[in-house]
Amino acid sequence: MSFFTKKRVVLFLLFIFPLICFLILSTGENNFKKLPVVRENIQNLSKINLENKVSVVCFLGSDANTLSTGILNLNEKIYKKFIDYNDFQIVALYPKEAETEALRLKDDLSKYTNMVKWKFLPLEDSEIKDFYKSFNLSDSLQSLGSTKAFLIDKNVNLRGRTDDKDFTDGLLLGYNLNSVAELNSKLKDDIKVLFYEYYAAFKDRNKNKADRKEVGL
Repeated sequence: MSFFTKKRVVLFLLFIFPLICFLILSTGENNFKKLPVVRENIQNLSKINLENKVSVVCFLGSDANTLSTGILNLNEKIYKKFIDYNDFQIVALYPKEAETEALRLKDDLSKYTNMVKWKFLPLEDSEIKDFYKSFNLSDSLQSLGSTKAFLIDKNVNLRGRTDDKDFTDGLLLGYNLNSVAELNSKLKDDIKVLFYEYYAAFKDRNKNKADRKEVGL
């Protein structure tokens, strides 16, 4: 008589398999690898507070039309995946003189997207330059724009990768807007890791509070 009877397979799927998954997740939680901080103390902005938010920041430049495809990619692959996360936002910066093009791009997105967590911000040229300078990157802005999106955490630090196999030095400091694969497989995953990092920290704080309450502290 075969050991793998229908009844035993059903019991395994219903009870044993979920328990194994739980044990794997539980034992792996303490070894959870955080997303590296690649630049600390990014300058904040005058028109929006980046603190306590997970922000994807992009620079539209003097002609937002040149980035329209990349912004659409960002909207489809990232924004729509995280719109329901309370502390998530995408911040699109542009110089004041380029407002017509930027708002046209915003209107195009709004035709099929809830724009509640898209933040289009006009800034003085000098503020855009100073903000980007605080990233301390080797690449320069081109006409105040960039083809990369940048991930900033709740403490206004730049997050990224230090061991990315696609870069000779391992450093992934910004995500290519024109690469659907990079947005989908790297930026999306990194945002998930960052949110899990905050979730795990929140859970630990609650556990510590419960432990202190139990011992009367």
